Amino acid sequence: MTETAPSDGERIAKYLARAGVASRREAERLIEQGVVTVDGETLTSPAVKVTPEMDIRVDGTRIAAPQRPRLWRYHKPAGLVTTHKDPQGRPTVFDAVADRLPRVISVGRLDLSTEGLLLLTNSGALARRLELPSTGWARRYRVRAHGRVSQGALDRLADGVEVDGVAYGPIRAQLDQQQGGNVWITLSINEGKNREVRNVMRHLGLQVNRLIRTAYGPFQLGKLARGAIEEIPGKQMKEQLGKTIAAEIGL
Repeated sequence: MTETAPSDGERIAKYLARAGVASRREAERLIEQGVVTVDGETLTSPAVKVTPEMDIRVDGTRIAAPQRPRLWRYHKPAGLVTTHKDPQGRPTVFDAVADRLPRVISVGRLDLSTEGLLLLTNSGALARRLELPSTGWARRYRVRAHGRVSQGALDRLADGVEVDGVAYGPIRAQLDQQQGGNVWITLSINEGKNREVRNVMRHLGLQVNRLIRTAYGPFQLGKLARGAIEEIPGKQMKEQLGKTIAAEIGL
């Protein structure tokens, strides 16, 4: 199935993103893998347009029509991977929340041993928008690491740093306390590159042994219990996202 009719529909990748199946890019990969069907025909092109009345399936599971965008705060425990299917069979975030939420995707990721605030949404468009560096939202962390470091060394991170050939943008970091052989640091980043905090701390001679995300933009972990989920009200979402983004994602 490669035609782009009907003209009044929307592209399948966008439809799957709005339905919370995956981001647009990930949806295109699912199509390449041959696991997406429309009215019984396997898709071979992401240019196909669809409507909610069609029988749209991924891996044989029928996909419901997209709902209004929703967003949840989740206090991710350490020991869960942020992926829908883990090749190694490790427990996932989505297994942990499956009995409490509709099908959701994450806004960014937290690695296996990182805990704290993870935003979950039923909207791929919303997830993509919140992940963009241009949105300008800082991710704030509390870091416990083995070793010693000066505030001066942390202050120099404000100019950005290159580690193993990877350039990281400005990082705001505050030395909170030295506790035995460990230090506690509060830091804030805007890009959120893969393992950014751990790599930069290693560059400073520190070995991270606990990493907690406490905020993602205006949304805070606060006193949310470990493993707990709390929906962010639509009104609050609109206030924080602004009219332009809210209209863009159909909020």
